[in-house]
Amino acid sequence: MSVVLIRSLILYIVVIFGVRLMGKRQLGELQPSELVITILISNIATLPLEDTSIPLVLGILPILALVCFEAVMSWITLKSIRIRRIVSGRPKIIIRDGKLEQATIRDLRLSVDDVMMSLRQNDVFDISQVQYAIMETTGSISVYLKPEFQPLTQGDIHLKQKAINPPIAIIQDGCVMNKSLAMIGKNAVWLKQKLAEHRLTEDQVLLMIGDENGECTIIPKKWGDKA
Repeated sequence: MSVVLIRSLILYIVVIFGVRLMGKRQLGELQPSELVITILISNIATLPLEDTSIPLVLGILPILALVCFEAVMSWITLKSIRIRRIVSGRPKIIIRDGKLEQATIRDLRLSVDDVMMSLRQNDVFDISQVQYAIMETTGSISVYLKPEFQPLTQGDIHLKQKAINPPIAIIQDGCVMNKSLAMIGKNAVWLKQKLAEHRLTEDQVLLMIGDENGECTIIPKKWGDKA
């Protein structure tokens, strides 16, 4: 039992290391080659756990080899558009000017239900409102609406506002994020002042979020409060 536990911990560390080397992507954003590597790694990692007679190194080496191969392929695809298209394919237009490209969706083996579901996920319920819809190489669908159906922005009404970075976490579970303080242009003195206004210490704060304007939201570990 202890052998299986130790092997599990070692393989867990190796797989996490390999996935980190492959980059940060969600499962639905993986390219075909990345998805294949991920599946192979998961299958290989289970072999030494199911059969303890298999040397652990025979499970680790193939995983590292696949990760290195993926890293090399990523570098090659960055340098060569042709190889990138062979490995990952290319985006396909499935809707043009509110009309389905029926030949394209047949080639992609997409049903009308698949297309409509993807449109609804993009908050579009009427296909006639779509100027372009593109099937990306990851399998997701990007939607570009016709101008008359696009949301109104401040730029459309020529309203200019100063760009402000979004609020970020300053304290998490009692720990001060010093880098976050620096990002919003604040210091420890400002932080202590804000905490004093709420009669709190750092250890009593579950979450504190603030922005460069000095506005913040403080959630104590037992109750919520807003600055």
